Amino acid sequence: MGYAGGTSSHPTYYNLDGHTETIQIDYDPTRISYNELLDVFWDSHDATLPPYSQQYKSIIFYHDEAQRKLAIQSKQQEEARLGRKTTTEITPFSEFYLAEAYHQKFYLQQIPELMADFRAIYPDNNKFIDSTAAARINGYVDGYGTPEALQKELESYGLSPTGNKRLLEIAPAGAGICPLP
Repeated sequence: MGYAGGTSSHPTYYNLDGHTETIQIDYDPTRISYNELLDVFWDSHDATLPPYSQQYKSIIFYHDEAQRKLAIQSKQQEEARLGRKTTTEITPFSEFYLAEAYHQKFYLQQIPELMADFRAIYPDNNKFIDSTAAARINGYVDGYGTPEALQKELESYGLSPTGNKRLLEIAPAGAGICPLP
C-alpha cells in the first residue's frame, strides 16, 4: 500500500500533495499476465463511480507503452461491457511511495489475535509489509475470498490455533471495519 501520481516526495495519509492511494504489484509474467492483472483491477471496484477525492480515485499507472495500450484497451472493453463510461485514469508511472506502517495491512492490524501471530512470525515490520500471507489474510479479514479457499490455505499461514479460529470466524463476512477518510 502506498501513494503515487502526486507532486511531493514525502506524501503521507494526511498530506498527499496530489497523490492517490494505490498498490504496487511485482509480478512474474510467466505466471500471470498484465491483462489478467487488469481483469482483477476491473473486478475489484466500481470504476463508474466518481471519486470521493483525489486520494481514492480509480487509476492505472503504466510503466511502458505496451502497458499503456493494454490499459486503454481494457478500459474500452470494460466500458463496452458496462454500457457506460468509467472514471478511471490511465497515467504514466513516476514513483511509488510506501504508506506509513499503520496503513499497511490495515484490516489485519485491527485483529489483535492475528497480529500477535504475525508479530511473532515477522518481528521486522518490513517483512510483515512484504508478506504474501499477511496480504492474503488482510483480504480475508476484509471479506474477500471464499471459505473453501481459506480452508485450503489455512495451514500454510503458520498461525496459532487461536489465530486460525479467529480468522475462520471473521473471514466469511469480513470484520466490518471501515477506515475513516
